[in-house]
Amino acid sequence: MFTSCEHYTDYVKSDVTYYSDDDKLQNYLGKSENSIFKVHIDAMLLKRANTAEPLGLQVNGFGAFDVYWDGILVGSNGKMAKNGQVEVPGTEMTYYQIPENLAYIGKHVVTVIGTQSKWRESHRGINIKLESFLSLHRAPLITMSFMNLMAGAFLIASIYYFFLYINSTREEITVLLFGIICLLFFFLLIVEYVKFYIDIPYTHYYARLKIVGWLTFFVSMLIPLYFMLQFDFQKKRLFLLLVFVCLIVIYVIYYGHYDRTAIYFSYAMCLFSIIIAGNAAVRKIKGGLIVLAGLMASVVVNYFLFFDFGLFIAFTIIVLSMLYLHTIRAQAIEEAHNTSLLLSSRLQLELIKKNIQPHFLRNTLTSLIDWVEESPQQGVVFIRALADEFDIMNSIAEETLFPIREEISLCQKHLEVMSFRKEICYDWDEKDIDEKEEIPPAILHTIVENGITHSLPPTEGCIRFCLSFTKEKNIKSYSLLVIAKNRKTKKDKNGGTGFKYIKARLNESYGDNWQFDSVAVEEGWLTTIEIFDKK
Repeated sequence: MFTSCEHYTDYVKSDVTYYSDDDKLQNYLGKSENSIFKVHIDAMLLKRANTAEPLGLQVNGFGAFDVYWDGILVGSNGKMAKNGQVEVPGTEMTYYQIPENLAYIGKHVVTVIGTQSKWRESHRGINIKLESFLSLHRAPLITMSFMNLMAGAFLIASIYYFFLYINSTREEITVLLFGIICLLFFFLLIVEYVKFYIDIPYTHYYARLKIVGWLTFFVSMLIPLYFMLQFDFQKKRLFLLLVFVCLIVIYVIYYGHYDRTAIYFSYAMCLFSIIIAGNAAVRKIKGGLIVLAGLMASVVVNYFLFFDFGLFIAFTIIVLSMLYLHTIRAQAIEEAHNTSLLLSSRLQLELIKKNIQPHFLRNTLTSLIDWVEESPQQGVVFIRALADEFDIMNSIAEETLFPIREEISLCQKHLEVMSFRKEICYDWDEKDIDEKEEIPPAILHTIVENGITHSLPPTEGCIRFCLSFTKEKNIKSYSLLVIAKNRKTKKDKNGGTGFKYIKARLNESYGDNWQFDSVAVEEGWLTTIEIFDKK
């Protein structure tokens, strides 16, 4: 049954004052296939502030119909089904210009005669609105200008953050999430106001509302998730499940009430986001109070403004709060980057110091003098090996990654130098080394130094250093086994200066995507470096 949304309602506009008397409403849906209806609505025109502009009539309703003003046809919406012809559906909202000679002050009757072949069970009414004809057309244009500006901003932001995520070595999930949320906002704005761009038959009216509802559902899921990730909220999965269940309950309870469902989706999203931001504020996390204030402001805006405008302005405030959080995160990343640059400089200095230590130079030069006196030819070999080691060290001092083959050459040269110094035999073996791989400089060299220092000289034979490489899925692993009797059997938990250098280098090149372990084994001492490829 058709009903009007208001009962004997007064309307006061900027240039038109009137009221419509719904007590005079007469309508019926016939039992024919095409459901013929006829509606009479009394309208009392009280005042027209600007008679220079023609009077306009806005009609909202389902069907294909003709509109009459005091019995005079003023326009049609679609084509009614008659004489065996199929109905051509009209749009849900149409505008009509009232002839000036009929737009006098006083009582008028609006008659709508038409057919409705679809959605007869929805029981939507026929509603009218009187306004300046130009204002009826101007208002959507003004609304669309603001919404297009917002939609463009969201689209540009989403594209920017997608590129930022793709081209960033860190690939933070919050960056991707923010881009997705901005893209969903863009689609939400476009779908909500697409009715002003194209004529949508009333038969597809609910399809647009369903899309709006689902977009709002996903936005209402992702925004709390974003805040949980940014604020390191505890029990994220459990809380996200609670958000999901709440949204599903709203969907089930208000199924078919599209606008109300979207409203309650947004309310739930704000509520859960406020809980997360409030928790962050209590924990004194930077940005928590600002985001909490922004969320509260969005609630106030949504309460006092018309739903469409309030919702999108509230969403914009929320996005600005999210953007503020992202700038805080970006600042933290920049500070970490600057710290890493300082660390890199210190590591370069540490690498140089490793090979110009007075103790190392004194012992090496003392051994060199002995070799030159006793065996000049071997002394020359000793000098060349020492020079080659220094050359490699000098070439890699400023590198963060360099080829594994050069690292192996550095280790071999060092073993050659130490074999002259200690007069101990050192062997080097390697297995399945991928020549294309790169590694931070001197980390294997440091492990070799530790192996030499903490291994007892063999009574016969050589101390063997066996390097192997494996690669499985997203994990690359280097294992260096020192086959010798250990001077110590208990692992040094602090790791010493050498291990600290190795860990600092790994952190510089791979962030947290690595694992380092060094343990005593039956054969001697095994050191393993695992590098995780997050891509």
